[in-house]
Amino acid sequence: MRGTEAVDGRDDRSHLAVLGSPIEHSKSPALHAAAYRVLDLDWSYGRHELDAARLEGFLADLGPAWRGLSLTMPLKHRALELVDHADRAAHETGAVNTLRIGYTENGSRRVEGFNTDVGGIVRAIGAAGVDTVTAAVVLGGGATASSAVMAVAELGAQEVHVALRTPAQAQPLQTLAEHLGLRFGSGPIDGRMPDAPLVISTLPGGALTEPGPVLTLAPGGLLLDVAYDPWPSALATAWSAAGGSVLSGLSMLVHQALLQVRIFVDGDPSVPLDDEPAVLSAMLAAVDLDAAGTPVDGSHPPR
Repeated sequence: MRGTEAVDGRDDRSHLAVLGSPIEHSKSPALHAAAYRVLDLDWSYGRHELDAARLEGFLADLGPAWRGLSLTMPLKHRALELVDHADRAAHETGAVNTLRIGYTENGSRRVEGFNTDVGGIVRAIGAAGVDTVTAAVVLGGGATASSAVMAVAELGAQEVHVALRTPAQAQPLQTLAEHLGLRFGSGPIDGRMPDAPLVISTLPGGALTEPGPVLTLAPGGLLLDVAYDPWPSALATAWSAAGGSVLSGLSMLVHQALLQVRIFVDGDPSVPLDDEPAVLSAMLAAVDLDAAGTPVDGSHPPR
């Protein structure tokens, strides 16, 4: 059986978990469990309710059996301050959603931070049949919004418009967008939206009860609504009714989790897993999605 790695005589690093608040709704344990069954890895993956103020202490208390952590709100910005090394996506966006715990040759612990949300967005949109976009609108200004801006750049967009509930959140996103070579615009969430074939909502579930002007982009457009609980969101329902295609945040969750599994197994999100198609298929099945990210039970708005 795989998963018997020992480091400097330490116990096997077989413990993982997702941290955040709230966390009871998280599908990550089911996704990771499905992946590790296919990979024949005897690893455990749990969940812990945790706020940003307690993250440093939680990390300090972890024993040598811990291999890594997945992070969700509100921990992504704080985590960047606590890692020994961050990958490019984490450094550029200021957000870490994955921690890999290892040890140096002298036995010192080393914590590496990664952002797999960027790749998860790109892969989910690609699985839905969209490989490139010219422009996009991002709703929201939090940690996932920065990942969405970077993902838009990786999809080949030339411009991005960010619609915000809090105007002060525009400046760091503008800095990031311009650094990535994107033309940047911003405005209020209830303001006019420029034409774009892709909208990525990073708002919490239920936050946008009156979709308003964003629906002008629905006909012919694709919406990735990162929130998946409660589902369908008011935005997803209205977007679908207006003639647009909807992609649930569960698809992004699956694809970013696959990249996390790569990190936990090999330390590198760019290195494919052994029998990765079977791993991905099992993870999609764990949340009732097909390969395109469409719910197999028909419970979500149609794409």
